[in-house]
Amino acid sequence: MQSKQHWEKVYETKSADALSWFQPHAESSLGFIHATGVDKDAAIVDVGGGASTLVDDLVAEGYSDMSVLDLSAAALSAARRRLGEQEGKVNWIEADITEVELPESRYDIWHDRAVFHFLTSVKDRVAYVQTVFRSVKPGGHVIVATFAEDGPEKCSGLPVMRYSPDGLHDEFGEAFTLLQHQKEEHRTPSGSVQQFVYCYCRRINS
Repeated sequence: MQSKQHWEKVYETKSADALSWFQPHAESSLGFIHATGVDKDAAIVDVGGGASTLVDDLVAEGYSDMSVLDLSAAALSAARRRLGEQEGKVNWIEADITEVELPESRYDIWHDRAVFHFLTSVKDRVAYVQTVFRSVKPGGHVIVATFAEDGPEKCSGLPVMRYSPDGLHDEFGEAFTLLQHQKEEHRTPSGSVQQFVYCYCRRINS
C-alpha cells in the first residue's frame, strides 16, 4: 500500500471537491447499496471512504450502522467536519486496509470505490481479499469499483491496476459470487472522463 504520508499530503493540500475521484453524490454506489435490499440497521463499511460524500447520503437516508475506513486522518477529518453534528453516528477507522484487523463477520455490506486499484502488489491484494472474507458476514454484499481496462494508468501520481469485470472478480475468487457489474464514466472536477468498473458480489455462506 502507498504511504500514509502521501495521502495525508493529498488531503492537506487540496480540498476534497477538487480531487479527481470526487463525486457530489456517489450515484452508482448508492444504487448498488439500495439493490442489496438490506435494512437500515445493516452494518456498512466504506473502505477508503475518506472524504467521500457516500456516508452523508447514507446517514441522511437513515442507515444507522456506518463505518468509514481510510488511511488518511486528514480525509476522515474533512468528512467529519462536513457531517457536523451527524459525525457521531459514524464509526471512523484510521487504518491501512492491507494491515488492519477488522471484527470477524461484522459487515453486511463492504463498499470500496477506488482503493483496490491502488494495490499493485499481489501481497497487498491477497491481504485485502482475506480481510473482506473475514469481516463480511456469510452471504454479505461486496461492492468494489476500480478503474476499467480503458481507465487511467496512474492516479494521484501513483500507478494503478485496471480491470475488466471478470478480471476484478478473479482477484476475489470462488468465495465470492459475481451478481452484477457495470461501467461508469466518471467526470472529474477538472472535466476529464475516467472509466470505472463496478462489481457487486455476494460472499459465500460458509
